[in-house]
Amino acid sequence: MTDVLTPSEINNFDLVLDQKSAQVYVSRELKIVICKLKLDYIPIEEFKAVFHEIATVVKEGDFEKFIFDKRALRAFHQPTMEWYFIHWKKEMLQYGIKTHRKILPAEKWFEKMVQIAKAQILENYPDNIINQLDIQYCQSIEEAIEK
Repeated sequence: MTDVLTPSEINNFDLVLDQKSAQVYVSRELKIVICKLKLDYIPIEEFKAVFHEIATVVKEGDFEKFIFDKRALRAFHQPTMEWYFIHWKKEMLQYGIKTHRKILPAEKWFEKMVQIAKAQILENYPDNIINQLDIQYCQSIEEAIEK
């Protein structure tokens, strides 16, 4: 399990969800939601449950940016990524989340798996919303907040 966010990372952020697998912070001032995964593997149903709760937070607020800190992960699961990318992001776009910042694990194989999976998703779902989103990868939460 990884540590919680440091005080410098959560400056102006409130913890709104703290579960076994993830923590969620928000800054209404900055219009940012941060999800920090805490486990090296999260079963898809648990992942979906956490992201349904995040959706509730997003719907009740006025947010524009979602930061997804995946550094704790040590397993890659294509169906989870597909659900997150195709269904969850599409729903969040309706509520104003157009900017996505991702922080991946340091292992290069994980980044390669993300690239392969993303290409496959874009091929399998030609009506995807990727062109409506600003998606960038960052090295830290601080960088993701600024970028």
